[in-house]
Amino acid sequence: MKNHKNYLILLLLPMLFIGTHKLMAQDKSPFEKRVFVNHKGDSLLYRILYPENYGNGKKYPMVLFLHGAGERGSDNEKQLSHGADLFLSPENRAQFPAIIVFPQCPEDKYWIDISIRKELFGKGNPDFSQSVENPSEQLDLVNELTKKLIKKERIDKKRLYVMGLSMGGFGTFETLGRWPKKYAAAIAICGGGNLSLAKKYAHHTSLWITHGGKDDIVPPVLSQRVYKILKEEGADVKYSFYPEANHNAWDPTFAEPDLLPWLFSKHK
Repeated sequence: MKNHKNYLILLLLPMLFIGTHKLMAQDKSPFEKRVFVNHKGDSLLYRILYPENYGNGKKYPMVLFLHGAGERGSDNEKQLSHGADLFLSPENRAQFPAIIVFPQCPEDKYWIDISIRKELFGKGNPDFSQSVENPSEQLDLVNELTKKLIKKERIDKKRLYVMGLSMGGFGTFETLGRWPKKYAAAIAICGGGNLSLAKKYAHHTSLWITHGGKDDIVPPVLSQRVYKILKEEGADVKYSFYPEANHNAWDPTFAEPDLLPWLFSKHK
């Protein structure tokens, strides 16, 4: 009987270790919880990850990550569902020290204009005409947040990056269109963009656009159209198409071995 118990313990130990390791891998606590409030009293929840040994006088790149519609809320946690582990990897933190910012969009808001958002995840083409003049309230808040961080933190203004998925992919293109000279590089995953704004950032920002071939939420053609315009403009742009991926194109994107080396190699 004793031998039988010992056998069970030996059998369960590796499983316990695997489960513990998984929990450790999912620990998001290194991302500090913050709230940004602008001069009008408008607030924006966000999480921020600092480089290890931050405070040594060195300036660091900043990565802004815009989440998808499913991660909206008020818990200041859901926005870390996709992408956070990429930057929490010990290897990536050591090789690519940077300040990583994950804002959270409220449940009833969007990174892009509401009149556009109603058409994005349906069938047909989104109409971007109503957002040509101004960014959405939330995207404007995100820009205010980044301005404050750039002023307050040790951030290298020549190495600002933005990336996002789904609604955040649209938000990435919108961010570049609104502030075309600000970011050195961007990664837009399963999104789409206002073609009338694309020419504004074509010669200012390097882009990596990705999409899943079986995406039944955001049609791949919405990424392909932006890519086509940027290529015609002579932009530094690449496009990765994953034939078997559905809307979760972020999975193969995050698995790209050159993703972070490419991103952090770009500068103004």
